[in-house]
Amino acid sequence: MIEYILISLGLTTGGQASSGQDQSALGDMFASLGLSLEGVLVTMVGLSAAMVTITVWVTLLHRDPGARRVKLLAAQRLALRAGAVAPRRRQERMHTMGLMRRVVERLNLLRSAQANHISIKLMRAGWRSKDAVVRYLFFKFVLPLAIGGLAIFLFYGLNAYDLPPVARLLVTIGGVFLGAYTPDLIIKNAAQKRRDQIRKSLPDALDLMVICAEAGLSLDATLMRVAQEMEVAAPELADEMSLTGLELGFLPDRRKALQNLAARVNLPTLRSVVNTLLQAERYGTPLAQSLRVMAADSRNERIMRAEEKAARLPALLTVPMISFILPPLFIVLLGRAILNVMDTFSTLSF
Repeated sequence: MIEYILISLGLTTGGQASSGQDQSALGDMFASLGLSLEGVLVTMVGLSAAMVTITVWVTLLHRDPGARRVKLLAAQRLALRAGAVAPRRRQERMHTMGLMRRVVERLNLLRSAQANHISIKLMRAGWRSKDAVVRYLFFKFVLPLAIGGLAIFLFYGLNAYDLPPVARLLVTIGGVFLGAYTPDLIIKNAAQKRRDQIRKSLPDALDLMVICAEAGLSLDATLMRVAQEMEVAAPELADEMSLTGLELGFLPDRRKALQNLAARVNLPTLRSVVNTLLQAERYGTPLAQSLRVMAADSRNERIMRAEEKAARLPALLTVPMISFILPPLFIVLLGRAILNVMDTFSTLSF
């Protein structure tokens, strides 16, 4: 199989001198790095097969955001109801705990000063349960040890790759840092993606809220109605609005529910909407008029963002045009003339 791959790549062509020199050069280059040509090819084939498998699995995987949102809202409703019935009473935690929770509680990570900050970051990424905090703390602690231990086992225990000592140390340290920052990177990307989806669908939601407010619905009913209408088009924003509607009905302070919405999303436009709703709740200003102004501002902001992206396109397309379009164009236009000039000079030399 390795020989067939080498032949197909032109590295072995039945004893030709140039191919043999290329193969020996590649072999010397990989040998200087402590690798073999066969091992590199096997690794590349394995990575390609894994990427194809993951791509097909993700493509065929069917996700139902509506069912997941209903489960999360039901759990949040039960939690809010339990908090409303007994807000100061500590609940017994005698249920069976998994390995992650035992490790986190044994290391006393849940009582750290950053636990509240981590919970806010997870909520902005769409993960609100306490199990999410436990999973984050567990992987934050375990991944650096696991990757660092695996690197030490491979490089120092099995001596799998003949690398210099400095390279081994750098790879091991890099693996530890990779394991430490991977959870933060995943949460940051998920929060950014969720925030972008909410920002894109917010103007439409504000228009629907204006219609509901003009129809005479209260703020709670308006949020629940808009969440129901936008469940398919914008599941992230519908999730946040549904949760805010539940908190408005369960929490004793209605302002706290709106402040929680602004803290979970962390979007300037949505913070302005929350401030407007707070002022409407406090001073009794007409809700429909305030929402109409915010909807117009949100639509103008969306149009400005689209125009900004359109204005950036020429500058962004300059580098690909210079790199990939102009060289083939010059070759097509000037290649024939250059070959003729070369042929002319070669004839004159004789």
